[in-house]
Amino acid sequence: RARISVKLVSEIGVGTVAAGVAKGHADMILISAGDGGTGASPISSIRYAGLPWELGLSETHQTLLLNNLRSRVRIQTDGQMRTGRDVAVAALLGAEEFGFCSAVLVVIGCVMLRHCHLNNCSVGVATQDDILQKRFKGRPDYVVNYFNFVAEELREIMSNLGLRSIDEMVGRSDLLELNREIAPLKSRDLDYSRILYRPKLPDSVGRYFQFKQDSALDAVLDIKLIEQSRSSIKENKPVVIASEINNTNRSVGAMLSGEVCRICGDGVLLEDSIRCKFLGIAGQSFGAFLAKGITFELEGMSNDYVGKGISGGKIIIYPYRSSFFKPDENIIIGNTAFYGAISGEAYISGVAGERFCIRNSGLYAVVEGVGDHGCEYMTGGRVVVLGETGRNFGAGMSGGIAYVYDRNKNFKDKCNMDMVELDKIKDEDLDTIYHLLHNHLKYTQSRKAKAVIEDIRNETRNFVKVIPIEYKRILEGVKIEQKLDLMEKSDG
Repeated sequence: RARISVKLVSEIGVGTVAAGVAKGHADMILISAGDGGTGASPISSIRYAGLPWELGLSETHQTLLLNNLRSRVRIQTDGQMRTGRDVAVAALLGAEEFGFCSAVLVVIGCVMLRHCHLNNCSVGVATQDDILQKRFKGRPDYVVNYFNFVAEELREIMSNLGLRSIDEMVGRSDLLELNREIAPLKSRDLDYSRILYRPKLPDSVGRYFQFKQDSALDAVLDIKLIEQSRSSIKENKPVVIASEINNTNRSVGAMLSGEVCRICGDGVLLEDSIRCKFLGIAGQSFGAFLAKGITFELEGMSNDYVGKGISGGKIIIYPYRSSFFKPDENIIIGNTAFYGAISGEAYISGVAGERFCIRNSGLYAVVEGVGDHGCEYMTGGRVVVLGETGRNFGAGMSGGIAYVYDRNKNFKDKCNMDMVELDKIKDEDLDTIYHLLHNHLKYTQSRKAKAVIEDIRNETRNFVKVIPIEYKRILEGVKIEQKLDLMEKSDG
């Protein structure tokens, strides 16, 4: 089965949280430091986000040991890991897995310009520009060579310590000593005893990962969905499944999508081949990673992370048919919906929480209002917002287009204009808006969508097109190339 991983930021008290998620059947706990982070982050964010991994790691390892939970989980750490010595220190403080990122980027050619979000990376690492991509000189051999050096240095350190495996290293903080001669003057008198503390416990208490926990996955809702959709998966026959759902059903659709991809492959099922109709309140990550051919329809409402990483599926959510509240004035799904969406469709008859469609790269979605930070870091897809938005809309948005219904003419004050500009709706935009609204009405019976469609020509004036500046330039360049190709063909 897939590994259940939990990421925690290195800070005071992280050990208590780690103990909780270990009891909640996590398989791996990642202690992430404030030293790493995306190259698009401002220097101030990188310097003051979280503590060094050494502090969070030692506290987590000690807390899990004292509660006899350490043998249930793996501990991973990351945050500017560079050398074999870093790996050795991390292992001695309690980690058995180690995350490398920035160093590997440098190995393949990154020069840390911190322009990742501007689409103008001069070495071709983080860009969608064809010309700049040709400058990329990285090769897999460089990464392999780098990790060989890291492993070689680690092996030398292990030999000097008389240790034969990582398991023997884990938690051996007694092998770490403070060299005050090389410590900065201001830190020479600091007390490191709590970081290097090693609890005295009986041999029966495991000091590293030794056995997997029973996550009770055999009883989750996805198992029933897989069984009921077996004929569709194997024979590509359409199937309709009706089921109740509650907020203890989390990540519904993830295992079903995995089974579809395992048996059929990606993108084989026809649209709506597996149609699941739910009634109730869905738990977190409803429709996560939903594969193409699967449609989730929910009458009720949902928690955070709806459609996380959706990969071609379709999600439809609307209030209870018996309810009397106005959907466009009430939140129906939680925060961070469609985080990292890749492709697919979403029709939400109601308001979403904060960070709607953050990092969306291909989803087409309709929603009737969003909270703060909507479409943050979006790189593709189309989003129609049939209502009010929160502040900081479009921050870091480098691709895709959002159409916002701005009847009150106050959207400009809420939009982050650093990377986007506001345009009027054109004919090609009108086709997209009409198509998405027509589907929204068809699937959710949205009154607001119906009112806009019935007077689409006049209502179009109330829409604002949010498009990234660089993305617009690329689209205009593509249009020019297409026109030149047509002219050449006609001349020929």
